[in-house]
Amino acid sequence: MSNPATPPRSLAEALRAKDDASLAVLLRARPDLITPVPTDLTQLATRAGTRASVLRALERLDRFALQTAEALAVAGDPASYGELLGLMAGDGGDPLVAAALPRALGTLRDQALVWGDDDRLRLVRTTREVLAPSPQYPSPTGLGPTVREATSGMSPGRIQEIVTTAGLPSTHDSVSAADALGRLFGHRKKMAKLLAAAPAESREVLSRLVWGPPYGQVTPEPAAHLRWLLDRGLLLPTGPGTVVLPREVALHLREGRAHREPEPVPPAVEPTATHRPQVVDATAAGQAYTALATVEELLKDWDEGGPTVLRAGGLSVRDLKRTAVALDLSEPVAAFWVELAYAAGLLASDGEADERYAATPAYDEWLDRPPAERWTQLAQAWLTATRASGLVGGRDAKDRALSALGPGLDRSAAPEVRHRVLTLLAGLPEGTAPAAASVLARLRWERPLRGPQQQGDDLRGRLARWTLSEAELVGVTGRGALSAHGRALLGAPPVEPLVEKEQEAAGPGAKLPVHHHRPTAVLEPLSPPEQAVAAAAAGRLLAPLLPEPLDHVLLQADLTAVAPGPLQRPLADALGVLADVESKGGATVYRFTPASVRRALDAGRTATDLHAFLTTHSRTPVPQPLAYLIDDVARKHGHLRVGAASAYVRCDDDTVLNEIMADKRAAALRLRRLAPTVLATQADPAALLEGLRAMGYAPAAESAEGDVLITRAHAHRTPPRTAPEPVPDGPPPPDGTLLAAAIRAIRAGDLAATTPRKPAGTAVQGGELPRTTPAETLATMQAAVLTGGTLWIGYVNAEGTASQRVIAPIRVEGGFVTAYDHTADEVRTYPLHRVTGVAELAEG
Repeated sequence: MSNPATPPRSLAEALRAKDDASLAVLLRARPDLITPVPTDLTQLATRAGTRASVLRALERLDRFALQTAEALAVAGDPASYGELLGLMAGDGGDPLVAAALPRALGTLRDQALVWGDDDRLRLVRTTREVLAPSPQYPSPTGLGPTVREATSGMSPGRIQEIVTTAGLPSTHDSVSAADALGRLFGHRKKMAKLLAAAPAESREVLSRLVWGPPYGQVTPEPAAHLRWLLDRGLLLPTGPGTVVLPREVALHLREGRAHREPEPVPPAVEPTATHRPQVVDATAAGQAYTALATVEELLKDWDEGGPTVLRAGGLSVRDLKRTAVALDLSEPVAAFWVELAYAAGLLASDGEADERYAATPAYDEWLDRPPAERWTQLAQAWLTATRASGLVGGRDAKDRALSALGPGLDRSAAPEVRHRVLTLLAGLPEGTAPAAASVLARLRWERPLRGPQQQGDDLRGRLARWTLSEAELVGVTGRGALSAHGRALLGAPPVEPLVEKEQEAAGPGAKLPVHHHRPTAVLEPLSPPEQAVAAAAAGRLLAPLLPEPLDHVLLQADLTAVAPGPLQRPLADALGVLADVESKGGATVYRFTPASVRRALDAGRTATDLHAFLTTHSRTPVPQPLAYLIDDVARKHGHLRVGAASAYVRCDDDTVLNEIMADKRAAALRLRRLAPTVLATQADPAALLEGLRAMGYAPAAESAEGDVLITRAHAHRTPPRTAPEPVPDGPPPPDGTLLAAAIRAIRAGDLAATTPRKPAGTAVQGGELPRTTPAETLATMQAAVLTGGTLWIGYVNAEGTASQRVIAPIRVEGGFVTAYDHTADEVRTYPLHRVTGVAELAEG
């Protein structure tokens, strides 16, 4: 093990010098490093340097931390802190950069992308390869190669010519010549003197290349001002007709800065409007109730079995349009509600041969809960779902259409973006709505795009815009500001009273100065138990704001009923059978028609029942036209009886049957008279019922015993289904228990791998298991029991996994050794035949 006073020589040694808390920070930030748990710190360092892991870590850096890593990639290896500060702040310095740089460098160290002391900072090799400038992958800094890199393939004579023309003495080899030229370009005073003698056209060429890209084109016979630059090495050839601006020259022209605009401070989330908190909460609560009503209406529309499932999965475009019309919404918004019901486990496919979408049994349980609890279930499902409904109607990477409820809508970044957007809103004063552009700018700073994504699709930006609109639909926000129940849903603390008082003093429409805004809180996603607590708190805040269901309607003379607010569920269900919904909104209008009244009679209600129902639940007298309508439909209802003959019609009044037989519209039914009061047909009873109703009659179906059949809508339900699991973005962050166990195992494995050992048996190469004969293994074990010694063993478990362990044998008998295992920190028993070899540990 290295001396703590000695600078680490590798990333593994740097990790070995960290304490357990620092290792926990690393593994929590990069959970892919413990999947599976490394055997020791050397393996952890190796895994931390793999390209896939490094790219994942870089994608999670904020803009300034990434700029710091990019600056280290163009600095020397190793670089000092002073050199890094110069690259970030420039020759003139920048107090904001100087103040923020320790935090950014600490982030890179915490995530094992940088190691070493401040005087010897080293980027992990793979990180340098990813970020360093190259012709194929230009650096985000816009810098090109160094003089040494650019002249690596140049002839020695040509290099000496450049050195001499630049005013330097010739050297004995190309390497020293390139170094001398690089030192000249890096010397501020000498470089300024050299450029002062340059033609104006030459300086113009350098100014066009200084911030990148550093490559340009020249003709075989370059102009005089270009020849002046080429002769002095201020432009160096990289290929036929291509030149590059050396890094040292660009840094001089940039006054030492690696980036044109360092961004040490995140952009502020700017407010656009401020509302009274009570208005925000009331608006959000109203939209929350609308969300509940919309989901209920959607699933009621699919109660008898919804649209069929496409062969590739999902809803067809036609079914989505039909659903949007039924809900009186646009198709994107309808797709959002369909996806939300699916994410909450209220909707699924039934899995039958003719597969259809329908409500799940969980929907019936959901309906029985109080409104506030139903809302929290929807809101939690939305907050944690990885499916993005905004993608519906687009195309995937294989140019296949993306449909609602279909595959391909999962985006693992969605929950994190939603949580972060709402957290930014929670950092604003209560009642403040943010500017969407400032929210997007903040997110881009926290997770800047790299590589081709910089010019391509900004998925996180689209997810953020969808989050702002979806939060308003669900009722988490009101008028663009985070509501009190939305804040509780995140687990955010209440707004500071000081800010509330200042806002009240300034007036409801006034903007507080930026320094009065609370700093944006960094809220971690909640664990399942914490989510339950937060949901309960949100429900308690929302419940008083939701409208109380009414037990009455207002009947009007034009055969309509107005519900001035939400109705109690039994009343709403009964009225939904007796009347048709004509319009929705703050007040729902129902219209009574002969068909709707007949529907209620088919469901087993009598005219007396309907009169009593309306009298009980109406705050106005039952209008005479409505009473006449009910009595008229009831008088005709059941006068005709339809049964199976295939089907028959019977009626005590033969004149009615004569009318039917004489009606030309009955020709398609092919009726024939069996008796004066009975007609028969080959059509099935359902078709006969529909045909007679289309002719204006009100027949009733009857059973084989002659009783009237009561018909009710059949509620179709799927088998029990669980809500879809979110698709994680890589391994989930480990909890405290897993972290502690993983760190202990890594430490113990590292102890087994690095503890000095006495030579025994066959020589052991680094990383190999010890190899001894069974007799040597048994003898060494028995001797260690007598002396109380500690041994290093190689062990292969029943699954064939090899490991190194440090043990203190207690007893050896029956082909087993019982020992205290320092690696596992417990007493264990090992079969001797699985021990590959043994070596004594050196004293001390």
